[in-house]
Amino acid sequence: MKNKEWPKHSVLAIAVIATWLTTYVVYKMAFSITIDNALQEFILFLNPLSLLLFAYGGALFFKSKKARNRYILVIAVVTSIILYGNVAFYRFFTDFITLPVLFQTDNFGDLGNSAAESVYWSDILYFADIFIILLAMRFVKEKETALKSAATHRKAYFVLSAAVLFFNLGLAEAERPQLLTRSFDREMLVKNLGMYNYHLYDVYIQSKSQAQRALADGSELTEVTNYVRSNQAEPSEEMFGAAEGRNLIVVTLESLQSFTLNSEMNGQTITPFLNELTKDEDTIYFPNFYHQTGLGKTSDSEFLLETGMYPLSGGAVFFTHSGNTFNSMAEKMGTEGYSTNVQHANTKSFWNRDMMYESLGIDKFYDIQSYTVGEGEAVNWGMKDIPFFEQSVDQMAEMQQPFYTRLLSLTNHHPFTLDEEDKFIEEFDSNSGTLNRYFQTVRYLDEAVKTLFEDLKEQGLYENSIIVMYGDHYGISDNHNEAMAQYLGKEITPYESAQLQKVPFFVHIPGYEQGYVDEEIGGQVDMRSTILHLMGMETEKDIQFGGDLFSEEHEEFVIFRDGRFVTDEYVYAANVCYDSETGEPVEDQSVCDPYAERALEELQYSETIINGDLLRFYDEENGQLKTVDEPQP
Repeated sequence: MKNKEWPKHSVLAIAVIATWLTTYVVYKMAFSITIDNALQEFILFLNPLSLLLFAYGGALFFKSKKARNRYILVIAVVTSIILYGNVAFYRFFTDFITLPVLFQTDNFGDLGNSAAESVYWSDILYFADIFIILLAMRFVKEKETALKSAATHRKAYFVLSAAVLFFNLGLAEAERPQLLTRSFDREMLVKNLGMYNYHLYDVYIQSKSQAQRALADGSELTEVTNYVRSNQAEPSEEMFGAAEGRNLIVVTLESLQSFTLNSEMNGQTITPFLNELTKDEDTIYFPNFYHQTGLGKTSDSEFLLETGMYPLSGGAVFFTHSGNTFNSMAEKMGTEGYSTNVQHANTKSFWNRDMMYESLGIDKFYDIQSYTVGEGEAVNWGMKDIPFFEQSVDQMAEMQQPFYTRLLSLTNHHPFTLDEEDKFIEEFDSNSGTLNRYFQTVRYLDEAVKTLFEDLKEQGLYENSIIVMYGDHYGISDNHNEAMAQYLGKEITPYESAQLQKVPFFVHIPGYEQGYVDEEIGGQVDMRSTILHLMGMETEKDIQFGGDLFSEEHEEFVIFRDGRFVTDEYVYAANVCYDSETGEPVEDQSVCDPYAERALEELQYSETIINGDLLRFYDEENGQLKTVDEPQP
């Protein structure tokens, strides 16, 4: 047995099979990929094979066994890094890596603590294929074949590889028609194309987006403008100008989901101040309001707020298109005499904010250098919210009025850790440490907002301001559904998961005295139009996809960045159409088709504008395309 010779390229075959099976096992263990039938399971099992055959097949061109083995090992290491990188990323973002994310290296340092929580010693098992391949190289002795035979084997091998690829694509297209038009749905792509093919497709998509800008001439805007105009809602006569001339203070409530409001955890009130605010006579509170962010998370919510457009399907606009022309809310308010600011106690380059804020027309960015972080006031992402709000109000007192300023809170961020003195309630007792700690940091954020309101009153800024607050994105991902089910007392179905994307939206107008809870269904793309109309500013010539939440014509149709959507009648999630009231699948699934088509259309229009930098061709003052001979920035 010691001298037994295996067929030539046995190590290659072992490598392909080892990485193939390792990938499939990782699919099942590390990712929450929805499988609805046996065909989908078979496609998931098959899809790593096609690219692995091609990638490892390069070894066939090496004559030297040593060189051949070295090449095989390199491919194994590269595929393992790609696979594990997605595992670690998925644990935090419940999503797959895209090419632009890989270039967001400026963020890596600040993401340190969150990333560390996503790495475990047991993860060494995800590299099992490398160990198997090393053992094969050590103990498998292969036969040699003639050169002519080797050439024949190569041809047969790559014919087989191509056959597997086209078989995979055929099954994928049969299972999910027009699959390649849904680049925003990364789970769908990975499930049908495979992890490695998905990344190649992502490279193609990103390259295509760069080419779109170079080839754009503005003519693409005609169709987009017609679509926007046909879906535009007239502002509310009652609310238009309700806050005209006031300072505008917009507060981003980091990772705050609506399920925590007006709720208790083990008998402890989670958000006492915000609970009061939902019933305040000067507040309009929207409980059916959804975040619509993608991979850019907080920066995506800023983009939605400022532009009324959707973030990108892959990567963050703040990184990939910070040099674009944007007709932002800040720019519009600046032309109306407002000083425009952002206050955020973090590094100015985080999410490329220093560059993007210039493109958005923001006058001044108060970053971490504008704050004094005292002893015990630092948090893993910058500065604790209470001292941050205190110092921010001091800065507001020095701003030229009227001002528009945005405050981005920090403390309620994954991994949701607090110093002992900042814990106002006990932890939850589920199997998820993340969810357990989340309630504590939400309670701290609530206390910080209370401090903000008190300080604004003390500084004499409160009465002449409007305070808008919104949750930027989810804090608890689908990876913690078991723990969420324990807290909520019900199973987390795709329908329930969509409902958990609700984030609070507050409009607080001191002296309004007609506050109420507005049940209107809306999303972050609606914030720009809603706020500008409250400030008495017209938006009829602006290219934006959101609508005024106070308008009687506002359509209750919220599109998620991943293609899910919510209406007053239906919730579409995991490719299933649910009744919005019962949460049960509707009998006639086709009723969601028109909405699904429109959702895809709207997302693609927004993507086209961003990738082509089309707003450089648009004159927002007269609502017309700029003439060809006008110089473009």
